[in-house]
Amino acid sequence: MVKKTDLRKIDEYLYEIPKEFRPDMRVPARLYADEAILEDALGDRSIEQLVNTATLPGVVRYTLAMPDIHQGYGPPIGGVIATRHPDGIISPGATGYDINCGVRVLVSNITADELRPHLEKLVNALFQNIPSGVGKGGAIRLNTKELDEVMVRGAAFAVERGYGSREDLERTEERGALAGADPAAVSRHARERGSPQLGTLGSGNHFIEVSVVEEVYDPEVADAWGLFPGQIAVWIHSGSRGLGHQVCSDYVRDFQKAVQKYNISLPDRELVCAPFNSPEGQAYFGAMASAANYAWANRQVMAELVRRTFEQVLAGKVSDWHLRQIYDVAHNIVKIEEHDVDGKRMKLIVHRKGATRAFGPGHPVLPPAYRDTGQPVLIPGDMGTGSYLLVGTEKAMRDAFGTTCHGAGRVWSRAQAKKSIRGEELIQQLRQKGIIVRAGSMAGLAEEAPDAYKDVDRVVNVVHKAGLARKVARFRPLGVIKG
Repeated sequence: MVKKTDLRKIDEYLYEIPKEFRPDMRVPARLYADEAILEDALGDRSIEQLVNTATLPGVVRYTLAMPDIHQGYGPPIGGVIATRHPDGIISPGATGYDINCGVRVLVSNITADELRPHLEKLVNALFQNIPSGVGKGGAIRLNTKELDEVMVRGAAFAVERGYGSREDLERTEERGALAGADPAAVSRHARERGSPQLGTLGSGNHFIEVSVVEEVYDPEVADAWGLFPGQIAVWIHSGSRGLGHQVCSDYVRDFQKAVQKYNISLPDRELVCAPFNSPEGQAYFGAMASAANYAWANRQVMAELVRRTFEQVLAGKVSDWHLRQIYDVAHNIVKIEEHDVDGKRMKLIVHRKGATRAFGPGHPVLPPAYRDTGQPVLIPGDMGTGSYLLVGTEKAMRDAFGTTCHGAGRVWSRAQAKKSIRGEELIQQLRQKGIIVRAGSMAGLAEEAPDAYKDVDRVVNVVHKAGLARKVARFRPLGVIKG
């Protein structure tokens, strides 16, 4: 158990557990937090899990946790682990079960005043038109060849079939397709789960939200991105559905043998991993990239369904119902990136689990629209509070492998949330705050109650003040669709 006295405060919002804390640590472990967030983190196993990640073979510099840290499977959610390429480890638990769970934000030229008379009809139509819920399939049924294409080409597959535009791809991390996908490394069971689910929201913490720009903090960047107060936006939060979950399950099981084969000593069996350049490591990376590409195609299809719903409900009733994409980011993924480590440029295997890439100005992988400002960073909060659009920074590149937080982070387990509030009560509470909610499951809705999450304003303030991303705009929810 890690105690508060074991942590060394090295900056106002940065704590470190030194390498000497445990003999099996290869590097220090760092946590971005304020006092209240640190106390929350000490209340579960998340900091112990962070320390465990510092023991992994090939890990470099330090492992990190963001202020939305909470206990996960193996590594904590909100964690970042960078290992040496090509002989460091790759770990399915350090990626997460919902591979490429991520967020996409679309904005309109509609104001909240224009939308208000049509809001309830729009939320009802979004709930009807976009399939949601546990195991729910959609209108698209992929055959074997088509599923292989989705897993290799990602969002481009959807765009070529009429779901969105080339501009959407420009404004998607990795242009919506991670290189290195290998559909042959994806099991038959994972394929069976993924085949009917393209273009579906899923359940859990996934949502579609109609929101309004409530406050602009950085007018210069907001203007460059076309944001203004009172503007209507849509947030889509979903991932790789059953296919990605099955890929993680398959490789967590298979890597138990790999740990023995490569004589890897672990403090927690949930950290199972394999050397990246081993046959097992390469198979997982190929399967993980396949699932990540499926997730980008999934959000691409849903974005087009949202656009069609806006046209269905609002055409002829508002001045301009069209939606354009700001960005799409992953927050559960493994990527090969180059970063400076101790003064040397190194190729690394970067695991982000509940953490968002936050590349700063001038980075060559960013699209021209964002090369001068840094990339948009999308931080969803809970359904009753708000969400943030941030911009990536050079400090994130120097100090955090170009990474920041991914959301508010849970403080209650799902079981505790269901004991504390009923879904029907929550819908009424949110309606009194002017938020319309549609959900397929009242129990599932209760799991995602605002009280189950940390204060997103506090979490974002930590990364803003620590310089890992900078606030651009805050959004307030008006209508929420939950699975």
